[in-house]
Amino acid sequence: MSRAALTPLPLGAVRPQGWLERQLRLQAAGQTGRLEELWPDVGPDNGWLGGTGDDWERAPYYLDGLVPLAWLLDDAALKARAVPWIEAMLASRREDGSFGPATNDDWWPRMVAVKVLTQYAEAAGDERVPAFLRGYFAFQAKELPGRPLAGWARARGADNVLGVLWLHDRAPEPWLLDLARLLLDQTTPWEHHLTEALPRAAVTEFAHEVHGPNVAMGLKLPAVRALVDGDPGHRESARAMREQLDRYHGLVSGVFSGDEWLGGREPWHGTETCQVVEHAFTLAQLARTWGDAAFGDELELVAFNALAAANDPEMRAHQYHQQPNQVLVSFAQRGWTFSGDDANVFGFEPHYGCCTANLHQGWPKLAASLWMGHDGGLTAVAYAPCSVATEVDGAAFAFDVDTDYPFEETVRLRVREAGPGPVELRLRVPAWCEAPSVMIDDVPTDVEPVDGYVTLRGTWSAGDVVELTLPMRVRLVERDGGALGVRLGPLVLVHGIPEIWRPVQGGAGLGEWEITPRRSWNFGLWPDAADSWRVLRRPSGEVPFARSAAPVTVVGHGARLSAWRLVDGSAGPLPESPAHTRAPIEDLELVPYGSSRCRIAEFPVIAPQGAVTTGHDVYA
Repeated sequence: MSRAALTPLPLGAVRPQGWLERQLRLQAAGQTGRLEELWPDVGPDNGWLGGTGDDWERAPYYLDGLVPLAWLLDDAALKARAVPWIEAMLASRREDGSFGPATNDDWWPRMVAVKVLTQYAEAAGDERVPAFLRGYFAFQAKELPGRPLAGWARARGADNVLGVLWLHDRAPEPWLLDLARLLLDQTTPWEHHLTEALPRAAVTEFAHEVHGPNVAMGLKLPAVRALVDGDPGHRESARAMREQLDRYHGLVSGVFSGDEWLGGREPWHGTETCQVVEHAFTLAQLARTWGDAAFGDELELVAFNALAAANDPEMRAHQYHQQPNQVLVSFAQRGWTFSGDDANVFGFEPHYGCCTANLHQGWPKLAASLWMGHDGGLTAVAYAPCSVATEVDGAAFAFDVDTDYPFEETVRLRVREAGPGPVELRLRVPAWCEAPSVMIDDVPTDVEPVDGYVTLRGTWSAGDVVELTLPMRVRLVERDGGALGVRLGPLVLVHGIPEIWRPVQGGAGLGEWEITPRRSWNFGLWPDAADSWRVLRRPSGEVPFARSAAPVTVVGHGARLSAWRLVDGSAGPLPESPAHTRAPIEDLELVPYGSSRCRIAEFPVIAPQGAVTTGHDVYA
């Protein structure tokens, strides 16, 4: 078995602070913390609790987010919600090693349940879990030759292998690797389906191989294969899969279209919330396997943009499908591959309940994956405010990450505890950053990034401060037809259209909303000297992704394109660039993608014929 480049830290070793903790607490007070009281599907009659209710994926999905959220926040009330589910799972074990609802023998929901149990075991130190999983995997090894993976399980078999490898890392037995190979043999060959067999345009018929969340999960298959057989060729497979998917279905927000099937590159196509959280989890697994800094870049792009936008700012409701160019959040039949009229609204269970169950893992798993271990030290996979407390070579090592990143450029590491031996810190330098700088205890340090990392090795003491500065400049990203996207560091910037939130009478859960624009949305971009556009920053607020208090605003320039109109409830196809207009050039307020639920993220470029009018205070 090949060893991964990085080692995930036990759940709870990394804890959120600052804006990230505030985001998780909004989640705990909102959809996650109140789900059981609002949704019978995960109520006391659920099949995983021994009842006659839902016996498939919804409870495991919910727990896959609830467990890390509860232990990351050290929240007694959330832990009290989670533990009865865990006890019911453990109590459901049968003599043959199988477990879960007797009314449903599908392999797929048990794959999620295994992820739940491994996280719980790490966080709570419950020694019952390894023996429990050994029994289940022995059952699988006996049953799978005659009852192989099929349907959803076949598409998602790599997740099952992760559980097998978790146990093997703790109690190595050769038959576990045999089981891992058997599972891989029965898993959809995603390396084929996401390269030469990948559809080049929007899909019109369902197949597991074109379903957005399945694709997001399938992207991790080469990494999982590498963990089992050590073949370096799997790295190239992962690169080719991601490259092809971006070429034909990639969106400016960092994710690919999937509404609910692969939909092409047009910015009015949507992306399912289930797909967003699974994509983020996959990227963390790729980073773990190979350690490439590029995977951290991609993880930040997905999390700080598409994940942030998938819910309302206070985490009370979510969309089933989000759009990069989203100018009207409403009940409508849009030109998507497959969805209901309500898939675009912010609500409790829009279109279908899978996202209601599965959205919870996104932010907690990001927080847990910010830092991972390597021989002799720790590696920064992604940046956000947090604290880290772990051991390096048997000695305690703890530090705080003090930052407002991605809304600011500086990341400060403050050492709280360190042993007598050296510890190596590998600090990721994103590919978009051209001139990083490092100071140690206010002394500039001459370091050169290698393969996307700055490496600092030394003997540390409590009170030491490492300051990494990652200067961010406005970057223009080329899109199809001459269009442009705008980025600042890991943030996608959008024309944040002022919003009118309209409650839906009788909406379920904590509320349901349509959103209409308060002003014109159909602006083209005038990318004149984008490097000189004003960048305005302020500290993130209690609601980090609130539109009214965006921590970053960039003042660009644009003009209205009156011929660009709505089509089937969405911003129509972009006018070909350059688009001629006689409208005056105006200041165009650009805010983070995740801060704006009505937005234009992909702009036609204008050929201006009017005068420039600039200078208003965008914070006024």
